[in-house]
Amino acid sequence: MHESTYGFQRLKTRSSLVRTRGEGTKDIGEERIATFGRRLLAMKRDPSASGKRILHLKNPMVRITPPQAGWIPVVLDSPHSGTRFPDDFNAIASTEALRAGVDAFVDQLFPGPAHGAIMIAAEFPRAYIDPNRPLDDLDPAIIASTWPAPLTPSNKSGVGAGLIWTQCMDGTPIYSRPLPGAVIKARIEQYWRPYRTTLTGALDDAHARAGAVWHINCHSMPSIWPAGVAGEGLPVEADFLLGDRDGTTCAPEMTALVKEVLTGYGYRVAVNDRFKGVDIVRNEGRPTERRHSLQIEVVRSRYMDEPRWQPADGFDAVQAALGEVVRALGEYAGRTA
Repeated sequence: MHESTYGFQRLKTRSSLVRTRGEGTKDIGEERIATFGRRLLAMKRDPSASGKRILHLKNPMVRITPPQAGWIPVVLDSPHSGTRFPDDFNAIASTEALRAGVDAFVDQLFPGPAHGAIMIAAEFPRAYIDPNRPLDDLDPAIIASTWPAPLTPSNKSGVGAGLIWTQCMDGTPIYSRPLPGAVIKARIEQYWRPYRTTLTGALDDAHARAGAVWHINCHSMPSIWPAGVAGEGLPVEADFLLGDRDGTTCAPEMTALVKEVLTGYGYRVAVNDRFKGVDIVRNEGRPTERRHSLQIEVVRSRYMDEPRWQPADGFDAVQAALGEVVRALGEYAGRTA
């Protein structure tokens, strides 16, 4: 199948290594700030090269984009921008219905690597398995066999958007029948776990170098409030929504700085308004250990044409504002790390 930057692609090949981009970049400073992508590969070849765990990845569906110039202890991740279908997805829903759940172009919208930050991005769609959901957020009705662990499905599972999506955002069913437990376990081990392990490794690496790390969990959201949240069906008034789980996942100075930068560009910014942050920031954000995680949601109509599924006139302006967010965080890190 022809590969499109913005479309969906069926994955027909598998690899035992995580994919990296930009490894040919040489001009990124001293040897001590060598790209995390190279360190990952070195770790697989020689565990003694790092105190970190070796990553045993089963497919190429996690992308690491290393810094393109300089290095700052800032890590970005985009868990929901993936558009490559694994060949065992077997969804009955249409591509159009499935892609409504994708955070379209977010891995490009946040220009972290251009400012010295690493970007981790999922290549697989969240409807296949959502790396931003805990493993117990699973609808029992999607499992065709006995599950070996207790489940605590959230309200998101109740609307079909838990760990394994059961329906699209418009209510279209994704599967014609429940999935065997072995299929779900394989998705966890081959997609969910490699994504989370790769992200944690990048955060550990930055923290080890600088003594602190600032993490941006990158997302976009529909222009109307989706099912399962207050205000369902109403327009979202803000342009950006910041979530730090009510001040528990990052220092207040980080949230305030990001808000200040974005409002300086003329955008309306809400903080902890319904979308407060989910499993990734909850697990990675430990401000008392100088590990700061903030979720940023961009309202899609501000940068893309949602019905036509393509970037719109506002894309460059939003990208510039987010680039300044990364640059400002790097400057702040330089003063405080």
